[in-house]
Amino acid sequence: MQLGSLQLSSNLFLSPLAGYTNLPFRRVVREVGGVGLCTTDLVNARSLLERRPKALKLIETQDTDRPLAVQLFGSVPEEMRDATQLLESMGVDLVDINMGCPVKKVCKVGGGSAMMTELDKTAALVAGMVNAVKIPITAKMRLGWDDDNITAPDLARALEEVGVAALFVHGRTRQQGFSGRVNLNGIRSVARAVKRVPVIGNGDVTTPQAARHMMEQTGCAGVSIGRGAFYDPWIFQRTSHLLLTGDLLAEPDFGERIRVLQRHFDLMIEVFGEELGCRMFRKVAPWYSRRFGPASEFNKKVVRISTREDFAAVLENYMRWRERFLDNDGQLKSQFQPAPMVASFLQPEEAGAAPSAIPVPKGPIDVW
Repeated sequence: MQLGSLQLSSNLFLSPLAGYTNLPFRRVVREVGGVGLCTTDLVNARSLLERRPKALKLIETQDTDRPLAVQLFGSVPEEMRDATQLLESMGVDLVDINMGCPVKKVCKVGGGSAMMTELDKTAALVAGMVNAVKIPITAKMRLGWDDDNITAPDLARALEEVGVAALFVHGRTRQQGFSGRVNLNGIRSVARAVKRVPVIGNGDVTTPQAARHMMEQTGCAGVSIGRGAFYDPWIFQRTSHLLLTGDLLAEPDFGERIRVLQRHFDLMIEVFGEELGCRMFRKVAPWYSRRFGPASEFNKKVVRISTREDFAAVLENYMRWRERFLDNDGQLKSQFQPAPMVASFLQPEEAGAAPSAIPVPKGPIDVW
């Protein structure tokens, strides 16, 4: 897929999730395979220009973490322009503008979803960024502020005119937050509103089938996955295979899930140090265990780890505890298998199972 001057290996994207899409997780997703572009946590343009340590940590990267997009939020044109130039000088491949965050502290300063309420002002800000750099500029938006103010199609046309390379559209309004169902018709209306710019769909993509369904129903050129990727880092690999071949790969087995869990833990320690890395991993590990089958013994212990040795002991004890739920072939007995995950916008008959929503994890902000 081509975004401006940037050539990507696939049309599948890792969405930014505040507090989660850090360097260790991006490396895990890339190693598993299938993703075309990863995006950092959202970072405040002013904090970046002031070189605040927390902002610089948010965009920490390395050679294997490519191609990389940094998501900026802010509402001051000069700050957004200067931060974009700084990121270009640091070797970032693409800058994404956050126009979708529903959080009050972001919106009240004119950032996030608030940018969808003043189209001319927003288009002028974006034009200043596009004209200041050579790297592609993209925008991530929602459908509008609320059901009475669906501005995404008009904003998409305005941003296309000023030269954005792509538009990412989450199929909910700011008022919805992450409740209710994703509106595929809304995403389709944005895709039809523009002439040249690729539109990337986002929201409730939790399986490869859901990704394909979104593309078929909306005409979007690709899919961006957030919570679904954190729940299932293999979703890009399996979706890519489905789109290319029409065949659905089997879900990874328990051994592969443990291997990637351990890899993620090791990378957290490598990037954040043992103390902070363990503390941060306490909120990561239970996401992996959602597909382990019975995992209560693991979950209640892993949220207390403080050292490498703690984690190793918790995992070893859990593996022994889990054996009671296995059959003679070493497989999880049918009654203990985790329920299949299906996107909320799919009907049960389309996916072969009942819908099951992925919760919104707690992060540095209460709601993304």
